[in-house]
Amino acid sequence: MAGDLTPSLFLKYGFGGALSCSITHSLVVPLDVVKTLLQTNPGKYTGMMNGFSTVIKEQGPTGLLQGLGPTAVGYALQGFLKFGFYEVFKKTYGDMVGEKADQFRIPIWLAASATAEVIADIALCPNEAVRIRLVAEPTFAKSPVEAFGKIFKQEGVTGFYKGLPPILLKFAVFEFTAENVYKGLAASGKPKESLTDGQKLSVSLGSGIVAGIVAAIVSQPADTILSKINQEKTDGGVVKAIGNIMRRLGVRGLFLGLPTRCFMVGTLTAGQFFIYDGIKQMLGLTPAKK
Repeated sequence: MAGDLTPSLFLKYGFGGALSCSITHSLVVPLDVVKTLLQTNPGKYTGMMNGFSTVIKEQGPTGLLQGLGPTAVGYALQGFLKFGFYEVFKKTYGDMVGEKADQFRIPIWLAASATAEVIADIALCPNEAVRIRLVAEPTFAKSPVEAFGKIFKQEGVTGFYKGLPPILLKFAVFEFTAENVYKGLAASGKPKESLTDGQKLSVSLGSGIVAGIVAAIVSQPADTILSKINQEKTDGGVVKAIGNIMRRLGVRGLFLGLPTRCFMVGTLTAGQFFIYDGIKQMLGLTPAKK
C-alpha cells in the first residue's frame, strides 16, 4: 500500500465500513422488502403503507425480514471493501497526481470512490441477487443457502452477476450525486477542520439525509432495473434483458417505489456515515494523506 496507509489502517477503515453498512442496511430491511415488492409486483401494492400491511397479513411480521441474511453479509463485505479500498485509491491517485493533488482532490475522491465501488459491488452482487429473489418470490427457497444453490443450478454463475451492470450504474450515479451534494454543503458552511467532533457527526447526519434523497431519485431507474432483472430467470443476455425491462416499464415504471426508497436511502445514508464517522473517531482514525 502506498505511503503511510498501512495494512492495519486498511483493516480499521474496512472494519468501520463493514459495521456501518451492515448495521444500517440490516435495520432498513423491512423498507427494502416493501420497496422491492413495489418494483417487482406493482399491481398488487398501492404504496408503502399498503405494502407493509399486505406483507404482514400474508406472511406475518417475519415476512418483512426476508433477505436479512444476504443483506447483512453482502453489505458487510461491500462496506469493508468500499471504505477500505477508498482510502487506498485516494492515496494512490493522490500520489500519481503529485503536487497538485490538493487542487484536484474532488476528482481524486470521485475516482477513488468509483474504483472501490466496482470492487465492492462484485462482492455484493451475488448476495443482492439472492435477496431480491427471496423477497420477490418467497416460495423460491426456504433459506438463502438454498436460494443460492437453486440460482446457480438454474442459471450458473451469470445468475448472480446479471444485476452487476445496473448495480454499478446505480452506485456510480449515487456516489457522484452524493459527492456533489456534500461538496455544495461544505462550500456553504464552516471548514470541516474547524468543527468539533459532535458538529462533524451532525454534519454527517444532515448531509447524509440530503445526499441520500437526491442520489436515490437520480439512481432510481437503475435500482428498479436491478430488482426486475434479478426477479426471474433471463434468456438472451443481460443487455437484451435490460432493454426489455425498460421498454416494458416505460419512464414512469422505472420510478416504481421511489417514495419508499427515498425514505429508506435518506435514513440509511445518514446512519451509515454517522456510524462510520463515529467509529473512525473512536479508533482515532484520520483520512489518509493525499
